[in-house]
Amino acid sequence: MEIRIGQGYDIHRLVPKRPLILGGVAIPHDKGLLGHSDADALCHAIADALLGALALGDIGHFFPPEDPQWDGADSTQLLAATLQQVRSRGWELVNTDSSIVAERPKLRPHILPMRTRLAEVLAVPLDRVSIKARTNEGLDAVGQQAAIAVHSVVLLQRET
Repeated sequence: MEIRIGQGYDIHRLVPKRPLILGGVAIPHDKGLLGHSDADALCHAIADALLGALALGDIGHFFPPEDPQWDGADSTQLLAATLQQVRSRGWELVNTDSSIVAERPKLRPHILPMRTRLAEVLAVPLDRVSIKARTNEGLDAVGQQAAIAVHSVVLLQRET
């Protein structure tokens, strides 16, 4: 068996008049993430980790922000398409682990719904999707509530 790991990162500004979507789940908040798609930083970071594990570039290569067809796109669909790229090369997702870094809103009540939605999108059991919420203790743009960042890792395997 062959294995690969991949690491992904994404950050988006928090702005008024946008929905806050993380892991395909709408989270009540007075601000949302700014981006060309729905700006779901969790889905984007996991997609980058999947692509990185196979040295396929990043999410912007497959879904360029200057392409109008991705304007307002549902990032769970982008993540599912990314997973298809991985599977078409004979690889399967073993697990993913993500840390969402945000001062507000408090994410603990939303962790299980995000994990559940991502397990559906990634077609893996719930115990293969880990999400943790962290703060930046008031430091930098995330700590000043101007952005939300996400760090993700994945493990892939392929029978040889």
